[in-house]
Amino acid sequence: MPTPIPSPSPVPPAYAPVPSAYALVATDLDGTLLRPDDTVGARSRAALALAAAAGARHLIVTGRPVPGVRALVADLAYTGLVVCGQGTQLYDADSARLLRSVTLDREAADTALGKLEAEVGAVFAAVDQDGPEGVTLIERGYRMPNPALPALRVDSRDALWERPVIKVLVRHPELGDDALAAAARGAVGELANVTMAGPGTVELAPYGVDKGTGIAAAAELLGIGPERTVAFGDMPNDLPMFRRSGHRVAMGNAHPELRAAADEVTATNAEDGVAVVLERLFG
Repeated sequence: MPTPIPSPSPVPPAYAPVPSAYALVATDLDGTLLRPDDTVGARSRAALALAAAAGARHLIVTGRPVPGVRALVADLAYTGLVVCGQGTQLYDADSARLLRSVTLDREAADTALGKLEAEVGAVFAAVDQDGPEGVTLIERGYRMPNPALPALRVDSRDALWERPVIKVLVRHPELGDDALAAAARGAVGELANVTMAGPGTVELAPYGVDKGTGIAAAAELLGIGPERTVAFGDMPNDLPMFRRSGHRVAMGNAHPELRAAADEVTATNAEDGVAVVLERLFG
């Protein structure tokens, strides 16, 4: 696995530790902070402002790559750190800099897809390229789970590997997400880390890299321990983030696996479930 790009040193003053019962509010985006129409509701915006006024920092932790979050963080006037690409990228929204990145070995990724197809038959694949200007490439037959996110179609699978990638997205014409994720874990072994990030979103990332390693890197830079972190999520890819957090909140629309690991279950993302908890914690 390629070595992550070291974080800048020394720690910028803006990231100094903040005394608070919960000093870090870590939120997933899709299915969590974002409403079904891909917006952040007024109540959630107000609740995040309430937490900030109490001294807590907001940390976005998402499966989206850096290009897929820029417009959103601008709309939120968000200037903090962003864990992107299932933990493969750490981005500073304030300076618009990619602080660290871990790529997925392309030969290993291609081999992993071959092993998976030997078990379940043909799959459709897409990749998120590395870098702040990376493009999402999709092969013929792959359908984007979120059509609002831009993607470029390519004519062959070989074209997916022309530039470094941070992760691979996989779909099967018949298997459901849980079945495909289970099959992928059994087939690829240590070639990649397998996770389910949302409806129609089974992903392969660098082995040993996930939202847990991403939030740990960000929290270290911020100087905040896991016991002072409250985390919100909705899918199994948020489990590693939960394991690095002191209080774990599953959305009302969350996958059963995440609900089972949560300390509490809030309202759905359509009902501003993040705000419901933040208002109680910081109000």
